Amino acid sequence: MIAPTMQDRIANIFVRNLHIKLPAPDRDLIEDGTIDSLTFVDLIAHLEQEFSIRIPLDDLDLNHFRSIVQIGEFVQTQAGNHRDT
Repeated sequence: MIAPTMQDRIANIFVRNLHIKLPAPDRDLIEDGTIDSLTFVDLIAHLEQEFSIRIPLDDLDLNHFRSIVQIGEFVQTQAGNHRDT
């Protein structure tokens, strides 16, 4: 069995938990209205749970959440920071 990639796991959050049709990995989720303020809060909670990370309020820059690709990069950074502590 092949382990799911970071982008696959994030895409699954959109489909399974947020009930949003799978967006293209590089689609701007904020500009096109896929993510609104309530969905954003849910997304943060699911990312923290899925990847066993904490996302401090100081790190909440919307530019990190514009696409699945950018979310993946941000989560990897957060996971790396979590290991260092």
